[in-house]
Amino acid sequence: MKKADILGMTLAELSQAVAAEGLRSYRAGQVFRWLHVFGVSSFDDMTDIPKSERALLSSKFQIFGCKVEKKQVSEYNNTIKYLFRLSDGNFVESVVMKYRYGRTICVSTQIGCKMGCAFCASTMGGFVRSLAAAEILSQVYAAQKDSGARISRVVLMGMGEPLDNFSAVTRFIELISSPDGQNIGMRNISLSTCGIVPKIYELAERKYQLTLSISLHAPNDELRSSIMPINRRYPIGELLLACREYIRATGRRISFEYTMLGGINDSDGCAKELSAVLSGMLCHVNLIPANEFNESPFRRSDAARVSRFCEILLKNGINATVRRSLGSDIGASCGLLRLRGEKEDENA
Repeated sequence: MKKADILGMTLAELSQAVAAEGLRSYRAGQVFRWLHVFGVSSFDDMTDIPKSERALLSSKFQIFGCKVEKKQVSEYNNTIKYLFRLSDGNFVESVVMKYRYGRTICVSTQIGCKMGCAFCASTMGGFVRSLAAAEILSQVYAAQKDSGARISRVVLMGMGEPLDNFSAVTRFIELISSPDGQNIGMRNISLSTCGIVPKIYELAERKYQLTLSISLHAPNDELRSSIMPINRRYPIGELLLACREYIRATGRRISFEYTMLGGINDSDGCAKELSAVLSGMLCHVNLIPANEFNESPFRRSDAARVSRFCEILLKNGINATVRRSLGSDIGASCGLLRLRGEKEDENA
């Protein structure tokens, strides 16, 4: 009989599950703390629970976890890229970044990606499957345990499209922000999407106080459709309507991600057009110098062009900054996560 996933249960669900096994109700709180505060991966580690009850829990439930397969540390800024092996042998990558205010982890939500954005490495290996909420959580807990430092912020910007895995991702958000668990506040969580419009409306209904980041990367439909297939289904006009509704429903500013591709989307004309498209919206534009990799035909805009683009946005009343690149020497920068682990595993 297949064991139930206990790490992905809410405290209310865990209380029901524990009661159904004849255990006292307070055991649920104990188990939840062991799982989500201390990040244990075995029932044997739950030392304040009797051995007989631990054995019962082990026979009925499983704790989905991940193991560090490979770890790379940037020589410039201590950014860490993890390759994690999941229980079924698949791999995902996560990145831990150190800032003055603490540590941020960038987690993956799928193995591979379906979206096919032309400049992103995560889509190169194809799509395998979506992750369970427990598998997303386990990236945070494993990285925290390995690094020995508390993670205070989470960005869902790794491999995969979070809104294509909506139910697991929203469950993850509720678990990671639970006051009985890690208690990472919603305002310390960022979710990045290429623009699945119906799911943006669903997210707005939940009124989460997280930061929604939209991967825009172009100011018009013709250009965006050429590099982001999702735009053929949900063009910019529809996407921005959903964004405006999200802002209205949550009161939160939206961040627009804009990867600067040399000679493609970085002209003065593009900057002026982007300014017009976003005029009057509560938003911020995050300009990202493209990260180059061998399989990509794109090259990054030079620093002067990025600076000029930013200057035009600011002059037109659009809040904009240039993102600092972290971990590029270990392939951990934005858009570079991909499944190299499979090939390494095959050649081992």
